[in-house]
Amino acid sequence: MKIHKQGLAVLAGVMLSGSVALAAPMAYVPNEKSGTVSVIDTATDTVVAEIKAGSKPRGLAVSADGKRLFVSDQPDSALLVIDLEKRAVVGKVDLGESPEGVSLSPDGKWVVAAVEVSNSVAFINSATLQKEFSVRTRGKNPEHAVFSPDGQWLYVSAEEADQVDVVDVAKREQVGSILVGTRPRGIGFLPDGSRAYVASEVASTVYAIDVKAQKAIATIKAGTFSNGVAIRPDGKRAYISNGKDGTVSVIDTGSNAVVATVAVGKRPWNMALTPDGRKLYVANGRSNSVSVIDTESNQKLHDIPVGELPWGVVVR
Repeated sequence: MKIHKQGLAVLAGVMLSGSVALAAPMAYVPNEKSGTVSVIDTATDTVVAEIKAGSKPRGLAVSADGKRLFVSDQPDSALLVIDLEKRAVVGKVDLGESPEGVSLSPDGKWVVAAVEVSNSVAFINSATLQKEFSVRTRGKNPEHAVFSPDGQWLYVSAEEADQVDVVDVAKREQVGSILVGTRPRGIGFLPDGSRAYVASEVASTVYAIDVKAQKAIATIKAGTFSNGVAIRPDGKRAYISNGKDGTVSVIDTGSNAVVATVAVGKRPWNMALTPDGRKLYVANGRSNSVSVIDTESNQKLHDIPVGELPWGVVVR
């Protein structure tokens, strides 16, 4: 079969575009004590860059177009804007004292940050990088603020409370609270938005919340000091990091039962999955590492050294 030069060029272009489309995502890890963000290539599970990110980076989210990383810097009371091509801080937004968890709305419009001292959530326009408004929450010392998949609700966990505060995003106000165990931390929604899972650290218990009814419908005993939550993209598994045990509990969301426990590093904290759900990345705060778990076999593949006191992971 004869292939003309033009056909070869088209074929090469298709192959090149396919290789770009199939490029593995990057995992970003904020290291509180190092003041850096480690960049992990998930194809090789190696650190390929370290980005300077203030004095104590914590929560983080990637913009909808994948070009910017938003990171809360606790001592500077600011949201740092990192250009991921330049791998450098290019902007800063004042948030208020001691910001922590950061997340992006499903439509990409809002970057939100939980601000501990003011008991509020700051809403930043991701296009203009201006803080447009804040919502006061009743729970003291909010840590995480996570959007429901449809963007209607924002669930906010408070370290010094036994509740999850519910913010109506359109109304820009808190409209309710859901009772859970002592010291709620991580939050994750099922992809269809029907349920949310909340880890309460001191209670060492995970609460399954019916989003429509806005109440807990099941309690699941995880490991000791359960804190981080990640939900597989197919919604079949919820992963819970257990800080004191150094493990991750795997919950079957159909039965709300723990079906596996995976040993990781010391003081596992926040986590993230690859878009295909095949690998889970777990930040180990006291081991200065990220554990990689194969979610099909529920086996730890390896540990990746990062900076000091990694707080969490986001994968894009």
